[in-house]
Amino acid sequence: MRIGELAARAGTTTRTLRYYESRGLLPARRSGNGHRTYDERDLQLLRQIRTLRDFGFDLEETRPFVECLRAGHPEGDVCPASLAVYRRKLDELDALIAELSSVRATVAAQLARAEEARDALDAEAGVPGGPEPVCELGGRQR
Repeated sequence: MRIGELAARAGTTTRTLRYYESRGLLPARRSGNGHRTYDERDLQLLRQIRTLRDFGFDLEETRPFVECLRAGHPEGDVCPASLAVYRRKLDELDALIAELSSVRATVAAQLARAEEARDALDAEAGVPGGPEPVCELGGRQR
C-alpha cells in the first residue's frame, strides 16, 4: 500500500509517517517508481506506536516495542527491552500518583482551613456590630 492509504488506515497523517520514517521507526521501502510502499506489518507497527503514545509514552519509548515486532514477535511487548520500558513507565506513574496525592492533601487542608475561617467570620457577623464577611473579589459573601 502507498503512504496515503497507510495513513488513512492508521488514523494519522502522511507527515507523521514521514517523521516516523526519519526517526527509524517505520521502514523506508520504495517501489520501482520511487513511491513509498508499506504492508500490514507496517500497519501493526503504527498501531503499536499509537497505542503507546495514547498511554503517554514518548516516541523514543516506543522504539523497543517496534524493534520487537520487527524481530518477528507477534506482540511488541514480549521482548526484554519492552518490558524494561513498561517497568520504567510504571515507576514514573507511581511517582506522579504520589506527587498528586500530596498536592491533593495540601489542597484539601487549605480548603478546610478556608472553610473554618469563613465559618468564624460568619459567626462574628451574627454578633451585633460584628464584621460582615466580604469576598476577596469585592462582592459580599452570601
